[in-house]
Amino acid sequence: MTSKLFARRRFAAFALAAATVAAALPARAEGQLRIAEQFGIVYLLLDVAKDKQLIEKHGKKQGVDIKVEWAQLSGGAAINDALLSGSIDIAAAGVGPLLTLWDRTKGRQDVKGVASLGNFPYYLVSNNPKVRTIADFGEKDRIAVPAVGVSVQSRVLQLASAKVWGDAQYNRLDKLQVALPHPDATAAIIKGGTEISAHFANPPFQEQSLAGNPSAHVVLNSYDVLGGPASATVLYATTKFRAENPKTYKAFVDALAEAAQFVAANPDDAADTFVRRNNSRIDRALVLKVIKNPEVQFKLTPQNTYTLADFMARVGAIKNKPASAKDYFFDDAHNGAAN
Repeated sequence: MTSKLFARRRFAAFALAAATVAAALPARAEGQLRIAEQFGIVYLLLDVAKDKQLIEKHGKKQGVDIKVEWAQLSGGAAINDALLSGSIDIAAAGVGPLLTLWDRTKGRQDVKGVASLGNFPYYLVSNNPKVRTIADFGEKDRIAVPAVGVSVQSRVLQLASAKVWGDAQYNRLDKLQVALPHPDATAAIIKGGTEISAHFANPPFQEQSLAGNPSAHVVLNSYDVLGGPASATVLYATTKFRAENPKTYKAFVDALAEAAQFVAANPDDAADTFVRRNNSRIDRALVLKVIKNPEVQFKLTPQNTYTLADFMARVGAIKNKPASAKDYFFDDAHNGAAN
């Protein structure tokens, strides 16, 4: 069974269970938290929180016994559908999917960002020796992304395209993109000989591809496109959930903060946690190298997200242009310096 099919079946079961719970209860009560995450080290803070039961720990400090349910999906589109359907409370995805949902729900569910999961450079990796820049992609190339036209990888590629060909052709490479979970796309790049000749990934899959295939090389670095370090992956929720579950919400944020402190102080233990929680076959040394990469920061405060927001508004990908990042992140202390 492919990881994509597995994710869909797992989500279907998760959504059915959530619907059953919702039907049985007249209203949501404090102490229930349903979180959807994806694949990669960018979700390490969630892995640590899960492994050490930090959400439950901080819930007790708030006087609440929190039951946490987890689902693993692939792509911002699936994550957004889950949040809008009420199947999850906290979504973990890229800034692109957050901005899409913030725009769609403005004045209704009012989805906003809870926190960043850190700063990570995302690499567009290709095993096609003829492709050295995005201008080299041909009609036969296929670029794997988590969600075409929605994921942060797809949006960053659109921004890069706009810089090369102008805003009018920002989506020029969308036709070459294929939605594929990171593990499957990584396997395709390493193996070679498939229709997938490039993969806009995240850590550790991009590093795994570079180490696993001598022909694999970096075509694009998201930091170069965005003008510096950026919080590509974030957490978000509806305004209603935050307002009606203040203790659960605070416990979740406090758990994230403790997880970030743990990763910074214990990178070796954090690497072990990632490998264990994800049943990962990725070399532990490679995982540790990613965690210790000076370009990587595990932190809650969003950084350099507005560059993408401004671009998406400029080309009409979102109808509402935010004045600043504070428009699409909740007014929490750790978001005070969001940009």
